[in-house]
Amino acid sequence: MQRIGFLVLPGFQLLSVGALSAFEFANKELSEPVYEMRLLSETGGSIRSSIGISVATEAFDGTTFDTLIVGGSAAMGSLTSGVIKFLRRALRRYRRVAATCTGAFILAEAGVLDGRRATTHWKRARELQARFPKVTVEDDRIFIVDGPVWTSAGMTAGIDLALAMIERDLGMDVARAVARQLVVYHRRAGGQSQFSALLDLEPKSDRIQSALEYAKRNLDTPLTVGQLAEAAHLSPRQFSRAFRTETGQSPAKAVENLRLEAARLMMERSRHPIDFIARQTGFGDRDRMRRAFLRTFGQPPQVIRRNAREETAA
Repeated sequence: MQRIGFLVLPGFQLLSVGALSAFEFANKELSEPVYEMRLLSETGGSIRSSIGISVATEAFDGTTFDTLIVGGSAAMGSLTSGVIKFLRRALRRYRRVAATCTGAFILAEAGVLDGRRATTHWKRARELQARFPKVTVEDDRIFIVDGPVWTSAGMTAGIDLALAMIERDLGMDVARAVARQLVVYHRRAGGQSQFSALLDLEPKSDRIQSALEYAKRNLDTPLTVGQLAEAAHLSPRQFSRAFRTETGQSPAKAVENLRLEAARLMMERSRHPIDFIARQTGFGDRDRMRRAFLRTFGQPPQVIRRNAREETAA
């Protein structure tokens, strides 16, 4: 049996504890207690969350854990010297040490992330990098595995982290079954972006949404304003004006973002040649796609593919 300790500090976000449900359903899927879960705090007893709901915890003792997970968020002053000492010791004693969301700040404060790659909620990533320059923060990852240290993006990304652990421990079939029970995708890859081009646009009307869906289905075509306007049942002039009003972007920029998102996913998840991906996503040739990747991601397509493969291999 693998014992999982979940560290909560005063002011923790209750949603972060939801990641433990993945391990619960793994037990149910295998009809045996593969995972044992415990909520931990420095002194034990009742710990109050950020929304006022309290949970019962066990105090630090000599118990050995396979995996220690630190939940996101915490009240000012809750990170004590005792917690820092516990985390530093955990990195030496336990197989995995992880953090969900802003729990990365707690690991960083304890020095656990020094010299490692890590991620956190996109809104706090710059702050994490500024406060802890010894950490290499990647602000656009769902989760990152760097040796024995795992970190995830914000909110529900903790479930992706837990599913990845289950897949590592018990295999893909079990992780997929758990994902189905949780009614979530199996599974967003660690290298997958925290963002979605369509979600980022947030169109207000069905007409603009229809045009974007049309664009996503036909990325391998030129996708002129005339084509998109026709899909939206508007004149080109009406469409361009409505599109910018609703999304804050020009149609051309939005289409490029959709192409970039599709190309990046193909680079990370497939073995298709770069020239093929460039054609399938409407860039036409690899040089044009490379320039777009450098402009947006700061890295060429080959580097993004190599990083994704290294992360999977790790």
